[in-house]
Amino acid sequence: MRQWIALITVDAMVKVLRAIGLVALVSWSVAIPARQSDPVSVADGVYAFLETPGEVAPENAGRVGNGGFIIGPTGITVIDTGVSFQHGLARLEAIRALSDKPIELVIITHAMQEFLFGNAAFSAVGTTFLTHEKSAELMRQRCAHCLENLKLILGEEVMAGSSLIVPTRLVRSSTTIVSGGRTLELIHPGWAATPGDLMVLDRATGTLFAGGVIVDQRIPEIRDGRLPGWIAAVDLVRRLAPSIVVPGHGPLTTAVGAERTADYLRALDRRVREIYEHGTSLLDAVDHAQLPAFAGWAGYPTIHRRNVLHHYLQLEVEDLAR
Repeated sequence: MRQWIALITVDAMVKVLRAIGLVALVSWSVAIPARQSDPVSVADGVYAFLETPGEVAPENAGRVGNGGFIIGPTGITVIDTGVSFQHGLARLEAIRALSDKPIELVIITHAMQEFLFGNAAFSAVGTTFLTHEKSAELMRQRCAHCLENLKLILGEEVMAGSSLIVPTRLVRSSTTIVSGGRTLELIHPGWAATPGDLMVLDRATGTLFAGGVIVDQRIPEIRDGRLPGWIAAVDLVRRLAPSIVVPGHGPLTTAVGAERTADYLRALDRRVREIYEHGTSLLDAVDHAQLPAFAGWAGYPTIHRRNVLHHYLQLEVEDLAR
């Protein structure tokens, strides 16, 4: 039993935070908003917004999370709205360039900042917002604070008009709905990347909007996740065998390609456990848990190091509980 683990000094913790990129100078310059990517036609009536994966930063105006929309016979369903009012407005304008049908529903797949602050742009058209009840709870708990942080990181100009709009139409488990005349399966795989993960399957085309469950070419962030449940959710995607997968971050992929998310999670768990059982200190762990196979993914120098720290501390908690 490691009784010393609670005796980490403030100075030591600052060194850890510096090592993983959490202590940095905040940029006060006003960022130039990144150009909104044009929607990509994925299948009949199905479009995706594919952003460049990375971390929220001034140079990308925070536009790093994917989204999309489905044009049905009677209306449009939007999946995730972006990081800001301006981002959401750009997506709304791109949708309107293709269709003037009513926007019947906006689905927020999970409570992460780059996917939901565009809600303000869609609220003006009188749409309904839907999410999982656990995501709504998480939004109420922390997203006001997230918005203030985004204003500091991206600047007041980039975040102008942004506000927290928590969906009021909530689901508790997997269900099937009809929106815009299309049959959609809302799949809650359990606690995976976040407690309220939702995936959206368009039954007509087999397109799966996987939200935070699938992340490709970008390091998944495990802060809100549970590794066993997350890995099981990726396995569920494989068994669903969608025709194409729109991940939360990264390029379009397939059910087979989606397994790369689980490959990273397993590799992270295996390596951090090896380091922990070897007796490597917390301070040294972030430097010794390299995963070369994923070094080319966006966020590797920072997100991966934060993941190592987080998982190491989880193992300590498990150890103390024995």
